[in-house]
Amino acid sequence: MQFPHTPQQTQLPLFEAFLAQPMAPILKEVVERPWNVEPDVFSELSLRGAAGNCLNLLAPILRELSEDQDARWLTLIAPPASLTQTWLRDAGLNRERILLLQPRGTQSAQQLACEALRLGRSHTVVTWLNPLNASSRQQLISAARTGDAQSLNIRLG
Repeated sequence: MQFPHTPQQTQLPLFEAFLAQPMAPILKEVVERPWNVEPDVFSELSLRGAAGNCLNLLAPILRELSEDQDARWLTLIAPPASLTQTWLRDAGLNRERILLLQPRGTQSAQQLACEALRLGRSHTVVTWLNPLNASSRQQLISAARTGDAQSLNIRLG
């Protein structure tokens, strides 16, 4: 069986065809677009599963934060009951750099976290607020910016 003969068209391999396209307009757009230089001050981590497994996943993060070069505290606001002094020691955290705070009286964990962030004596304030609505998140962000700190919210499922 013979196929009709068609003139051979030059076909570029996929990457060569892409590279053959002019890049200047794309690069110009990227270079001229303003970069967001403001650092993120709020992060949220969601962990689901058995409490022990969630704490095992959380341990290296808290350990790293407890060893931060910043001389300020790592502050834990109203941590779950399973996060004890014994657990902190067994997980290898630097307990000399950690504050564990519980709200008192009518004060909420959210209010205590905002106050700790605003004061700026902590490099990171970790909370366990669930659910966290947009207004509460914005309050944490504003307080963190005021105190030049980081806010980390842990959501345990």
